[in-house]
Amino acid sequence: MLTRLSIRNIVLIEALDLTFGRGLGVLTGETGAGKSILLDALGLVLGNRADSGLVRGGTDKASVSASFEFAALPQGLAERLDDADIEVEDGEPLIVRRQLRPDGKSKAFVNDQPVSVGLLREMAGFLVELHGQHDDRGLVNPRGHRTLLDRFAGVDGAQLAAAWRAWRSADEALGEARLAVETAKADQDLLLAHLAELTALEPQAGEEARLAAARTDMQKGEKLSGDLEELRHLWEGSDSPLASLRVAARRLDRIAPEHPLLAEALGALDRAVIEAGEAEEKLQAAAEALVHDPAALDAAETRLFELRALARKHRCEVDELPELMRTMRGQLDSIEGSEAQLDALEAAAKEAGQRYRAEAQALHDRRVAAALRLDEGVARELAPLKLDAARFRTAVTPLPEDKWGAGGTDAVEFLIATNPGADFAPLTKIASGGELSRFILALKVALAEQGGAATVIFDEIDRGVGGAVASAIGERLARLSADGQLLAVTHSPQVAARGRMHYMIAKSSDGTVTKTGVALLDEGGRQEEIARMLSGAEVTPEARAQADRLLEGA
Repeated sequence: MLTRLSIRNIVLIEALDLTFGRGLGVLTGETGAGKSILLDALGLVLGNRADSGLVRGGTDKASVSASFEFAALPQGLAERLDDADIEVEDGEPLIVRRQLRPDGKSKAFVNDQPVSVGLLREMAGFLVELHGQHDDRGLVNPRGHRTLLDRFAGVDGAQLAAAWRAWRSADEALGEARLAVETAKADQDLLLAHLAELTALEPQAGEEARLAAARTDMQKGEKLSGDLEELRHLWEGSDSPLASLRVAARRLDRIAPEHPLLAEALGALDRAVIEAGEAEEKLQAAAEALVHDPAALDAAETRLFELRALARKHRCEVDELPELMRTMRGQLDSIEGSEAQLDALEAAAKEAGQRYRAEAQALHDRRVAAALRLDEGVARELAPLKLDAARFRTAVTPLPEDKWGAGGTDAVEFLIATNPGADFAPLTKIASGGELSRFILALKVALAEQGGAATVIFDEIDRGVGGAVASAIGERLARLSADGQLLAVTHSPQVAARGRMHYMIAKSSDGTVTKTGVALLDEGGRQEEIARMLSGAEVTPEARAQADRLLEGA
């Protein structure tokens, strides 16, 4: 709850320090005394837009500081503080401060740590709940109605939110798989054509090097074939050098024993025969190795050309063609296998969708039942607030599927009809300022046990009413504040009399400077202020007596 508010140099407020406690606190004062300034100052620490016009004239800086205390930080608030690396120990106050300069620039702090104004706005809903005649947030804003109804119903939406995330995840996986299959199928015909080319050629690893070497050898054979043929004719036949050497060796062999020199000559001749024989074998091997087969050369050159052409087509090396072929076969296999995968993903997405729908339907049923209870609770509050002819209804309507989400499939909106037979419409469409305030109060009373912000503020909710209606408003405000903190800016003495703490807002002037001040009234001050509210400018004994009766009755 709000325990302290310190204001410096905000419009007519030079310096103000207020303390607040539990229960109902009322703020009164004459029209124009500055009640709106107090709320504007509080709005700064709640993240409202910094208007340079709020800085008091002649000063270079304005500031507002608000202290809040909690038995335990609300989970959502604790999470936001944790995200901002702000630690708040149990029992430690949360101090929010905002500085504003005449040029409109501002700074924000939480426990003296600089923060963004955006963080103040995120925190505001956990700190202060403000209701006024022209409030377009809180209970009036349809965007929060579903959350309020769920809180009233005691609904924990975690299971539904988890089902929604699971369904979205399954749908996304299915969508990605479908896109991948469609992309692959678009390339399937081309893959088949490419694979047919590769399969027909059936390239082998290292084949290019082997073909190139064979072609080189055959080209050499073609070049040397003429010379080898001449050598073959020269080496073969009865008059070849080798044949002549052999004849000479045989003849020498017959006469070699006659003289040692002849024996040596025979040895040399035998060696020549052996060398010549080896030369013949080498020539024969060379001829065989370098044989020129035009058909084989054409075949090697043709295959080498086909392999290299296919490699250029696929922008790879010839030796990479076998791996490319395996890759294409794998891609085609995956296209065929992806159909089975799609079936599995479709089944998973369907099952996740069914689980979400079941959870959403169960939540819908609880919302409808809670809406009836809430309508009955609000209806009980309307008559005492002189809204006898009015009707209230919590509309739970189905959303189109594209609007479904983690919160379910329902739209929730609070509707009213102020006259018998009139159609139901949103709160702000058909309710006057006074009626709207009373509807908000009735709704707040019906929702009271569901909690909310640490501090609730009603700004002139009793405007335009008096007597029994004002008493009914005061009684309900006091009831709402029994277990928490509620502040009410009021013009009604019946409401003011219900206050546990009474603050009077007044302006003073020394002829040159006008200031706004706020005083916490004691019992005598309360009697005098309520008497003023009853009688006007001149406080009469009758007004004081009536003020006493109101205070005693409260």
